[in-house]
Amino acid sequence: MTEKIGFIGGGNMATSLIGGLIKQGQVTGDSLVLYEPNTDKGNELAAQYGLTLADSNQALIKQCDVIVIAVKPQILQAAIEPLATDFANKKPLIISVVAGIRADSIERWLGTQLPIVRVMPNTPALIGLGASGLYANQRVNDAQRALTESLVNSVGSSAWVDKESDIDSVTALSGSGPAYFMLFIQGLIEAAEAAGMDSDTASALATQTALGTAELVASSPLPLQTLIDNVTSPNGTTEQALLSFANHDLKGIVGKAFDAAKQRSEELARELG
Repeated sequence: MTEKIGFIGGGNMATSLIGGLIKQGQVTGDSLVLYEPNTDKGNELAAQYGLTLADSNQALIKQCDVIVIAVKPQILQAAIEPLATDFANKKPLIISVVAGIRADSIERWLGTQLPIVRVMPNTPALIGLGASGLYANQRVNDAQRALTESLVNSVGSSAWVDKESDIDSVTALSGSGPAYFMLFIQGLIEAAEAAGMDSDTASALATQTALGTAELVASSPLPLQTLIDNVTSPNGTTEQALLSFANHDLKGIVGKAFDAAKQRSEELARELG
């Protein structure tokens, strides 16, 4: 990348993107600019990655072609409204990793039409294994889409959605999804412990099983149902467990949880936008 990329906010997601870009060799530190009001945090990132610290958001915008906004949704409006003139003059590509805030809300607060990509990442991005949903408004060109995809894929993989409303589904699927799998792993560990297994062994086996299963699903050309069938012998142990899941409507429970997360994402967009 030859573009200069600015980060407004230096939290976990910004840090993972900065680290991923540098680790993948896509940029060097002198192509990255950060404004972080927490001076200690900013200095730490500057020392670690060799990036440039801006002394204000206004100074950052003036020198960057791409602005990654990575602040908490509750403070986004207050953070960017004073920057309306700066954004209007520079007209950068805006990449927002702020949950729940629609692109048109960002444009309304800035008072100008701008190319905006919304990114819904998830926490495994912190270890380079993220899954992100991407939505671009109509002002984003092909080159900007490619740049955004390259940036986000430095910390995992991504998929584009055609409608911004689909970001709510992405939030319920991959954004909140890590907690679902963690809860399932926790349930397996606790069940094994209740059966008399020691905690460390139960944790190691459950975690490796989850990791191996995800890799198998990702690498296999077979449908999920076929992979399930391959593990399930007639009248065997797996079959009994799956029958128990079916009797307790596991898929229905998962569907209701997905709907609850999606509904909350929609509510947040209305409340914060």
